[in-house]
Amino acid sequence: MNLVSPVIVGIVYCLLMSLIEEPHRRRFNAIMVGGAGAAYLSGGGFGPWELPFVALMAYVAYRGLDSWTFIGVGWLLHTAWDVAHHLKGNPILPFDHDASLACAVCDPAIALWCFRGGPSLITLARRGFRTGRTTDRAHDHASAAS
Repeated sequence: MNLVSPVIVGIVYCLLMSLIEEPHRRRFNAIMVGGAGAAYLSGGGFGPWELPFVALMAYVAYRGLDSWTFIGVGWLLHTAWDVAHHLKGNPILPFDHDASLACAVCDPAIALWCFRGGPSLITLARRGFRTGRTTDRAHDHASAAS
């Protein structure tokens, strides 16, 4: 399995979420992590043990309505559930044996973004681009003055 593609999917997810303004971005992501908790309900392979995980993720998602940290924790819990399903359960996509493993690689990238407060990656990129241009201009002026 290619491990780069799931990381790219996580980054694209964060980029797309960056299009949503705060506080809606946090709330939307709380809903997403809650939904991720139910991803294996229709045949994950752990039978009734799927239900306590859904309940845990619902609680974490509820707390995530006001906390990026809880959303990040939710994605890491889902990562652990993905690994368990890859090793002993059924994959998240029944037609793709490694789908749960790919999800387990993608989710921590999203969790890291959440632990940083779910910042707009678009805004960060624009600031970095502007800073880089300003620095280059300052360097050019300093070089010209020498």
